[in-house]
Amino acid sequence: MTQNEGIKSGAVKGFKIGGKVRELRQKRHYTMKDLSIKTDLSKTLLSEIENDEVIPPVATLLKLAKALGVGMTFFFENVEISEKISVTRSDERIQLKRRPHQHEGEVDYVYEILETKKPDKRMLPLLVEFQPMDRSDMIFTNHEGEEFLYLIEGTLEFRTDDRMEILQPGDSLYFESDINHSCRSLDEKPARAVVVVWSKT
Repeated sequence: MTQNEGIKSGAVKGFKIGGKVRELRQKRHYTMKDLSIKTDLSKTLLSEIENDEVIPPVATLLKLAKALGVGMTFFFENVEISEKISVTRSDERIQLKRRPHQHEGEVDYVYEILETKKPDKRMLPLLVEFQPMDRSDMIFTNHEGEEFLYLIEGTLEFRTDDRMEILQPGDSLYFESDINHSCRSLDEKPARAVVVVWSKT
């Protein structure tokens, strides 16, 4: 994912991602310029995130989490009580949609947060839809941590700089996400997968 990438949306009910970013930035006495330097994200994008005009994708959230000294899942916590067991009902999942008009260099996908309650978790479980596209349109990204992907529906192509794998429903993939990687649906409709992102922070 590129540094100017985000998912256009209104504020996501319950999460208040923008407010959390602003609160942490101010708590650490960072200016917008400071945070821009630490994350390599533009001040314009950071302003849009803080004002809940853009819902940032996972790779962008990882950069923000590292710069602000929190775990990636901090941005998706909507309770402050830590329990050993957390249940998220199907109607409690939150879908974060891509912006309606894609900009050059942006990854085109939709994701849902599958766990919305437990604070301080190190894994972020997602339901992701990967869009069909030409190979030349694939955008590669990398970030800290590891990822697990289990394909539910469709045919998915996974690429790195020097490797390509085709996944069918029931196939799974585990990889270190600091390598350049990208995915696309090879069918005419999106491929759907459960993705778990783990971060050291």
